[in-house]
Amino acid sequence: MNTFSLDYIDDLYVQYIRDPQSVSPGWRSYFEQFSLAASVDDRVVAEGVEEATTFDAPDMPDAKARSIRDEALWLAEMQDRVDNLVREYRVRGHLLAKLDPLKRPRTDVAELDPELYGLSEQDLERPFSCENLQYVNGRNLGDILKKLQNTYCRSIGAQFMHIDNRTIRDWLQRRMESCENRLELSREVQVRIYTRLADAEIFEEFVRKKFVGAKTFSLEGAESMIPLLDLALEKAGQHKVEGVILAMAHRGRLNVLANIMGKRAQSIFWSFDDPRPDMHRGTGDVRYHLGYSSDWTTSHGHKVRISLCFNPSHLEYVNTVAQGRCRAKQDRAHDDRHSNFMTVLIHGDAAFAGEGIVQETLNMSELDGYRTGGTLHVVLNNQVGFTTEPHESRSCTYATDVAKMLQIPIFHVNGEDPEAVAQVVNLAMDFRREFQRDVVIDMYAYRRWGHNEGDEPRFTQPQMYKAVDAHQSVRESYLRRLFKMGGITRQETDAIAEVRQAKLEREFELAQQEEYVDDLQTMGGSWSGFYGGPEPADDDPQTAVSREECSEILRTLSKVPEGFNLHRKLKRFMSLRAEMAEGSRPLDWASAEALAMGSLLSSGHPVRLSGQDCERGTFSQRHAVLHDTENADKTHTPLNLFAEDTRLDIINSPLCEAGVLGFEYGYSLDCPEGLVVWEAQFGDFWNVAQVIVDQFITSAEDKWGRLSHITLLLPHGFEGAGPEHCSARLERFLLLTAEDNIQVTQPSTPAQYFHMLRRQAIRRWSKPLICLSPKSLLRHPAVVSPLEDFASGSFQKILPDVRESQAGTKRVLLCSGKVYYELAERRDKLGADVAIVRIEQYYPLSEAELLDALKPYEAGTDLCWIQEEPTNMGAWSFLKVRFGDFLGDNGFKLRRISRVESASPSTGSASAHKLEQDDLLDEAFAE
Repeated sequence: MNTFSLDYIDDLYVQYIRDPQSVSPGWRSYFEQFSLAASVDDRVVAEGVEEATTFDAPDMPDAKARSIRDEALWLAEMQDRVDNLVREYRVRGHLLAKLDPLKRPRTDVAELDPELYGLSEQDLERPFSCENLQYVNGRNLGDILKKLQNTYCRSIGAQFMHIDNRTIRDWLQRRMESCENRLELSREVQVRIYTRLADAEIFEEFVRKKFVGAKTFSLEGAESMIPLLDLALEKAGQHKVEGVILAMAHRGRLNVLANIMGKRAQSIFWSFDDPRPDMHRGTGDVRYHLGYSSDWTTSHGHKVRISLCFNPSHLEYVNTVAQGRCRAKQDRAHDDRHSNFMTVLIHGDAAFAGEGIVQETLNMSELDGYRTGGTLHVVLNNQVGFTTEPHESRSCTYATDVAKMLQIPIFHVNGEDPEAVAQVVNLAMDFRREFQRDVVIDMYAYRRWGHNEGDEPRFTQPQMYKAVDAHQSVRESYLRRLFKMGGITRQETDAIAEVRQAKLEREFELAQQEEYVDDLQTMGGSWSGFYGGPEPADDDPQTAVSREECSEILRTLSKVPEGFNLHRKLKRFMSLRAEMAEGSRPLDWASAEALAMGSLLSSGHPVRLSGQDCERGTFSQRHAVLHDTENADKTHTPLNLFAEDTRLDIINSPLCEAGVLGFEYGYSLDCPEGLVVWEAQFGDFWNVAQVIVDQFITSAEDKWGRLSHITLLLPHGFEGAGPEHCSARLERFLLLTAEDNIQVTQPSTPAQYFHMLRRQAIRRWSKPLICLSPKSLLRHPAVVSPLEDFASGSFQKILPDVRESQAGTKRVLLCSGKVYYELAERRDKLGADVAIVRIEQYYPLSEAELLDALKPYEAGTDLCWIQEEPTNMGAWSFLKVRFGDFLGDNGFKLRRISRVESASPSTGSASAHKLEQDDLLDEAFAE
């Protein structure tokens, strides 16, 4: 017993005196029985709860007063017990929910046994009531428990009590408890659900019979996914959503393509026969990785543009790609409330629990730079991995437990109960709109045929598949329910099946026609006018900016608002930039970058830069966002002054690479006219996101015909800081180059960097750009460019030797990046007759372009490629394979100067690094 209980009874009694009908019948009967009304002072009635602190009745005999007091205390204690039990149902009711379509038993939950709280069978008939039960009031405790069981322990298990925000918890309680977690569906909606189940099942049966032995990654066992998506899109239309971006793995993708995305079955069937191998030699992807876009029209006539993302077999890595696409669409539409576009992610249970990218996806959902207004996560829960049982693949109760890191609800639902699925879809979509947060639906199902149609699941799950073999489909079980309710007739269901079967037969016949060729979706919409393929010779856009405009941009960038308290060290940073504006000081690297971005913004190109600490810059070079030293909440972003008619985003990312790079890649897919940049803290950090590079960035055009102009800035350079901070792993990117799929650059001057960035945003030829960016060169006194270099010229793939005369050259050193400045310094010191030619773009780069740079030199001149990386790394292997031992017919024999081969990029000793670097330079100028 506690004071809260006594205060509660006092409060309830005062309420009874004011209006006997305002309390439950049980309490009303209790107060009437003891005639307490006459014993309470009128002053208590007038002044309310604060004065009602005791049940002592001055005109009542002491024994009777004690009896009443004891009875009240006993009832208050009972109420406490009931409150605790009610709370446990809200917290743990999901543990008793009947979620498994195969009806395997679950472990009992002691906390939901009334006896644990001292409540007996007789207490079930006793009336209880309080504010805590406002949505589940019943005649007695038995009624209350029945309603709680219906709400939390039937086909839906809800996890929401981990949410700290009481407003959200109360909203969820009201929505679930007021209807006992069940929608009252009209006959029209019930027939719609049945029809979508028929669509799903008949499609799978048809494909299995027509293409025996083919891999389809069937949806059978989880057919409720189709009505789930159907109802989600209907709800999205009601919420005035204009576009939905979907992403999923291969399980059920063909079914979703046919029955949700509206892709013609003819096209899908044609891909099974694969009658034109000549069309796909070295290109394309398997049918269950392909994407599609179409218009969905809701039952109320609202159009929703739906896009299913292409996806490799790396399951969850598409998550942030889809969310990046969604955010780009929102930004293009000036949808700052993030309400007009949304993302639906369909996960597998083993992948959701096992893949770390899921945690990254969830963590990014509430960050301003990556927020999309809430994602609908749907876990297609097979209750098994490929062959791995849940107890072998996760250390938690549910596959979705990682989502409890967010303040969002998780709805577990039995996929065998389509009307329960309808309830959670309705609730989840309303939650997303109300609170603009993610929400998770964990739909329990099973795989009828194993991981794929050729797999034998009975080797590893024999008991599970005994149950599967004896189990009828969800369509059949729901049909029985509708027959029982009189919601549909056999004639109607037969007609639905006949129409779908006939349509599939027609599409199959059309796909067999010799003249049919699949109509692949091509780039359109915002991508009209952009193109991929080989690098064109004539696509060299104007990247120079007039000197007057350059000066004006730099002047603006050098100013801060009046009253802004700038850090004292940054005052010099700004004053130097002002000198650059007047042409009295050459531009450094950071100023060249700011000038490129400012000029792009001024001409209407959006700019988005994200990465770890990129507002300031890893090396304290950028300072794109300035912080007031006296007001922690006050910042100034000078580049914003050029973004009146377009958008600028400079975002400090969370400490992850795969999720953020995936997001930025996705963003670039829907922002063809902008500069979209991801910057690694150090160049080799991209290896954490290698899946995004391998499976999306470098191969998407070849596999899926998707273009992107994503830019990666990867700080690179051997400076004695150890193996993990020196190399951006250039060799790995060069290994991935083919068919002009990406651009790989290492600019060595601020002006080259400026023209490169502008070219990337302006150019109509759209390819990802991998840029090895500098570290120590950011402040190197020789790494500057005069203002004139920005007002003229363009990006050059190769920079020739800077000496006035090339006569008498005895050796040509080919190099790239930081080592050039060390070579130039050594040459000047020695007075050597050595030319130093810089390769600024490794790829695409032709032999003709390289030979053109060697024209000033006689055939047979000693030609050396020099790199800081070990022999087995860097560009040497790439150059050797691409150009061979000799360049050109006249025979420039190409040899190498580098560190010896090594398993690690560099030494961890700064002194050893200096020795190795001296050895390189000595060899470069040796006789």
